[in-house]
Amino acid sequence: MPLVTPLSPDHDAETRELAAFFNETLGFCPNSVLTMQHRPLISKAFINLNKAVMDNQGRVTSSLKRMIAWVSSNATGCRYCQAHAIRAAERYGADKEKLDNIWEYKTHAAFTDAERVALDFSLAASVIPNAVNEEIKTELYKYWNEGEIVEMLGVISLFGYLNRWNDSMGTMLEDDAIESGNQYLGKTGWEIGKHK
Repeated sequence: MPLVTPLSPDHDAETRELAAFFNETLGFCPNSVLTMQHRPLISKAFINLNKAVMDNQGRVTSSLKRMIAWVSSNATGCRYCQAHAIRAAERYGADKEKLDNIWEYKTHAAFTDAERVALDFSLAASVIPNAVNEEIKTELYKYWNEGEIVEMLGVISLFGYLNRWNDSMGTMLEDDAIESGNQYLGKTGWEIGKHK
């Protein structure tokens, strides 16, 4: 049972209009946003931040951003965000082989060295204590420029907020997100957990 009940998608007209963004990303408005509507300034600020973070200005693709989000969410243990991130990666065209082997990104042949570094950065920035160090920085600069690194850290930071929000809230997972979670993550132990 969620800590706070999600409100109707029609509760706040401005949030509803902004949340149309998620129809492309996920195919539905997330229950997390419906819960944030208890304070519409939060829901609107969150959606606008999400749109800004996920806007592509460099070579960090939409699918890679969602895989970065998955690694970050996996590191923190938020099953809700793991399912959402893998679903969005799929919807944004991530290669099926990558989705099927996301757990093995460090060694699996489907991933490029540039992607591995980005995902290593996500992991290092998501654990506590933070593990971003000179080695991570050196590896990042082999493949990515400063603007692209800012985009990646924007995703990691956005999902830091979401991981805490949804895990603390016990946000109920939507059926489509459950389907994606089961398909790509279930074979390695992913389950709905508290997000029923």
